[in-house]
Amino acid sequence: MIPHDIKSLAAALANKEISSVELTRSYLDRIECINPALNAYITIVPEKSLAQAAAADARIAAGQATPLTGIPLAQKDIFCAKGWLTTCGSKMLGNFVSPYDATVIERLNAAGVVTLGKTNMDEFAMGASNETSYYGVTRNPWDTDRSPGGSSGGSAAAVAALLAAAATGTDTGGSIRQPAALCNLSGIKPTYGTVSRYGMIAYASSLDQGGPIAHTAEDCAMLLNAMAGFDERDSTSLDRPAEDYTRDLDKPLAGLKIGLPKEFYGEGCDAEVMARVEAAVAEYQKLGMTTVEVSLPNLKLAVPTYYVIASAEASTNLSRYDGVRYGYRAPKYADLNDMYAKSRSQGFGIEVKRRILIGTYVLSHGYYDAYYLQAQRVRRLIAADFAEAFKHCDVIMGPTYPTPAFRLGEKIGNPVQMYLSDIYTVAVNLAGLPGMSIPCGFSGQTSPLPVGLQLIGDYFSEARLLNIAHRYQQATDWHLHQPPALAA
Repeated sequence: MIPHDIKSLAAALANKEISSVELTRSYLDRIECINPALNAYITIVPEKSLAQAAAADARIAAGQATPLTGIPLAQKDIFCAKGWLTTCGSKMLGNFVSPYDATVIERLNAAGVVTLGKTNMDEFAMGASNETSYYGVTRNPWDTDRSPGGSSGGSAAAVAALLAAAATGTDTGGSIRQPAALCNLSGIKPTYGTVSRYGMIAYASSLDQGGPIAHTAEDCAMLLNAMAGFDERDSTSLDRPAEDYTRDLDKPLAGLKIGLPKEFYGEGCDAEVMARVEAAVAEYQKLGMTTVEVSLPNLKLAVPTYYVIASAEASTNLSRYDGVRYGYRAPKYADLNDMYAKSRSQGFGIEVKRRILIGTYVLSHGYYDAYYLQAQRVRRLIAADFAEAFKHCDVIMGPTYPTPAFRLGEKIGNPVQMYLSDIYTVAVNLAGLPGMSIPCGFSGQTSPLPVGLQLIGDYFSEARLLNIAHRYQQATDWHLHQPPALAA
């Protein structure tokens, strides 16, 4: 049986046990068979993928391969890819073929990966269920009546269903970590500014960050090595020395301290989810880590703060979609203003319109100080809470999401309920910290659903987070479980 983690696939390619063309074709065949039931991919162009695979095979034969050469990946449809339809899950960009590569795509191409296709997502990354996509809902491979999470739900569903070895995602308020948790995968959101946002279609510029979704922490480390790094084309990119994120994977954990925020362990979390999280913490204690209680007193303000800031930035970023230069244009209109109004009202979905309206309101004269400026002040308080907590611990642990995967349609009609479910993840983005989710067990007996453990680190501690995650995965096998109905 073909392995599914990147490290094993790379070894098989290097040892000539399989070619990249053969591997890519096997994934494409599986996509053709399974994707109609999941709707994980929006765009698939087999000719492009197979051409990349042939080039990878030539590179391997010439002895010029990197650890990722020939590995088939899925790309979230928020990343511009030259010659590929790049829709961001929206009717507004339904006809947009990108003329250039995002830096993330550029760097992965340089490493020799194969792009299998572009994955479905909540429209303009606005959503936590993958139900706001213009191209239809994506279904969770663990239970196709349930959500895979969002906004990177298509990427997570593709990896969980073995329709890609790994995938790219973006995380504005938990959109890598939450889908990873609900689909039994590993996903990391790096420190803000670590991965270039150039060519990554903007939602909220001070919060968005790209990262990988994969089966293992080790795979995430390998992908982050290729994706991260300074980019002068992105004004928010951090100019820091390059890191090898795999360097500390096998370091022992003895002596490290786990911070357990009392705000994470109170009411509001599903009992079975909390039980799995507490069992994971106990496993870490067996690995030599100790625990200490910490506090994040402003966590209760994180969700409203996040939605004020994110909506304000979205209102500004999405003003560029006006029907003039590219994207959707209304077929009939009376004058220029009418064209703007009709193109935007017809091109955007309900959730996007909702956030644009909220953002425009909080930025308007008379409300800027009361809402947006106040939210920025609270944001600094939240960051200060984390800074104080990290004086006492090396990593913060808790649930990634308060429940297992929820049923499709369960929350989409109640936006506030959907927003409140982001309580454990949005504070990490507000502070710009790195956060990660890894599998830690299952909820339910007759129909088990994955549970994710969230690891939060101090700035630039990605290598340590990946080390902590990897050691746990060496001691447990939760990450090896596959959806029963789709396992190959």
